[in-house]
Amino acid sequence: MTRNNAKPLKINRKFCVAPMLDWTDRHCRYFLRLISQHAMLYTEMLTTGAIIHGDSDYHLQMDAFEHPVALQLGGSNPQDLATAAKMAAQYSYAEINLNCGCPSDRVQNGMFGAVMMKDAQITANCVAAMRDAVDVPITVKHRIGVDDYDSYEFLRDFVGTVAQSGCEVFLVHARKAWLKGLSPKQNREIPELNYASVYQLKKDFPQLDIIINGGVTTIEQSLAHLQHLDGVMVGREAYTNPYLLATVDQAIYGTTGPIKTRETIAEEFLDYVDNELSKGTKLNAMTRHILGLFHGMHGARLFRRHISENAFKPAAGIEVLTAALQKTAGAVN
Repeated sequence: MTRNNAKPLKINRKFCVAPMLDWTDRHCRYFLRLISQHAMLYTEMLTTGAIIHGDSDYHLQMDAFEHPVALQLGGSNPQDLATAAKMAAQYSYAEINLNCGCPSDRVQNGMFGAVMMKDAQITANCVAAMRDAVDVPITVKHRIGVDDYDSYEFLRDFVGTVAQSGCEVFLVHARKAWLKGLSPKQNREIPELNYASVYQLKKDFPQLDIIINGGVTTIEQSLAHLQHLDGVMVGREAYTNPYLLATVDQAIYGTTGPIKTRETIAEEFLDYVDNELSKGTKLNAMTRHILGLFHGMHGARLFRRHISENAFKPAAGIEVLTAALQKTAGAVN
């Protein structure tokens, strides 16, 4: 676990890995940090209720190695968000991000997520309450519109209102959200991407940091967006094909260090797994996040199959992962 004595690294959001529910937990983030030392990582969304009334340490704990990490919160009650932010601040998160983009029914019923875009002042009040409660930067992740509220003017006014509360960073999913009739998965695919609206936001608010999300799957696309914006956020591609991050430090952040091989990353993760197993963590809680490491490489299917068929067993240990790695012998990076 990380608390106040571990100071987060300075934030550079040129390349971010999106918050993904049930995916970007602490084991996933540790694995991704082995691949890129500079990418900004985001937790899966945590509701204020889970933090305030649940096992907060279980939800908020992380390894210092994961830094920099942003916590994404879900909620619409300013007081609850302020309380959750205070609790999270003890764990040295580099940023607290408010979810104003999730379209799921469960989130709508809680009156947070994408529905918050319909009332920019409520969102602004939430940001202000958190900013008053903690010194950590407060950011907002949102869509370019919601339901029939989909004009550029609506988007511009939403950002302008929330910015007045002191928010300086907006992470924009370049699709609008349909709250009725589409599943969360469909909301990531069916509404058309509109990068031009996000680019225009940066022109209208040059003083703000605008990070784009949606449809970004390559380093080349990332570099193209960075010609117009302050950062890019990659979602599922970073999870299903995590080796995408292998060149992020060099291509995006300009470092000169060597690019790690898949084998090196796997060997380093073995040490983490071994340590976590000694604490009682189940093997499949960790190995489920690395199934895409050898994506497109020789032995990748056998690697995934061996883990999937064995990691869930009650007595599964480190030998499952070492045996899976043997299936990739001869893979070329």
